[in-house]
Amino acid sequence: MTHPSQRASTAASDDALFGPEVADYARYRPGLPDGAVHLLASTQHGVPAPVLLDLGTGTGQVPRALRPVLHRLVHIDLVDVNASMLQTARTVLEPVRGACTVDAFTGAAHTFAPAVPGRAPTLITCCRSFHWMARPEVLSMADRVAAPHAVVVAVMGDGSLWTHQADWTTALRALIQNHLGEDRRAGTRGTYAEPGRSYQDDLAGSAFSEVTEHHFPVTRTWAPEDVIGYLRTTSFARPALFADRHHAFEAAALRLLQDHADGGVLTEDAVFTVLLARRPGGAS
Repeated sequence: MTHPSQRASTAASDDALFGPEVADYARYRPGLPDGAVHLLASTQHGVPAPVLLDLGTGTGQVPRALRPVLHRLVHIDLVDVNASMLQTARTVLEPVRGACTVDAFTGAAHTFAPAVPGRAPTLITCCRSFHWMARPEVLSMADRVAAPHAVVVAVMGDGSLWTHQADWTTALRALIQNHLGEDRRAGTRGTYAEPGRSYQDDLAGSAFSEVTEHHFPVTRTWAPEDVIGYLRTTSFARPALFADRHHAFEAAALRLLQDHADGGVLTEDAVFTVLLARRPGGAS
């Protein structure tokens, strides 16, 4: 059963950032490497009835990848500030959820509370979204709501095409900066600032202080048109930032990408990193 969205009292849905681009987000954002999915599933060995809490779920990439591998999953909590994203996540989960129940919570991650008592998460995931969150508060929330044993907090990510170093991404970044200024744009109004400390330090200072780091190299190939779709889903090149210049930007970006493509293909060599954090003395 998929339940209606539970709206947090302290945070209304924020559809201003990616609401209009939800379809592009679902289509163009890269998924999780198979190795990372199987690593997550392996953390639940011996857990009789796993419960997943996915923070900043977006269009539900993590639970959709995990559900067919972790067949014993009995419940999923989806959390996002964007109600449109949550609706899409519920939709894409429907074909794979089986008897697994799903709740959706619209609001900031640190304000999450389970809709039904007794469904304490045994796996808490956060993919490509931890930097948007109040991280110490999120980890305190995780400690409050998580099951006492066999709980893993997984913080995952692989950067973006802004941070990737290749000739074509360097040229693309310069084109974006030519339109929007040198600083990387982020959110609905501001610019991006690097976190004050590492995610490893955030986790080490929390209740989940036993941290292991896992790396999964991945090579992706992009068609120029797919990169354009991906850019619409980013906080640094989403359409609203360009206003009436967006059509001209996309036309220029497409020409640039076509010029750099080798046989119509652009290559990205990335590393997908998974930080697994447990309470001291927890199951390994």
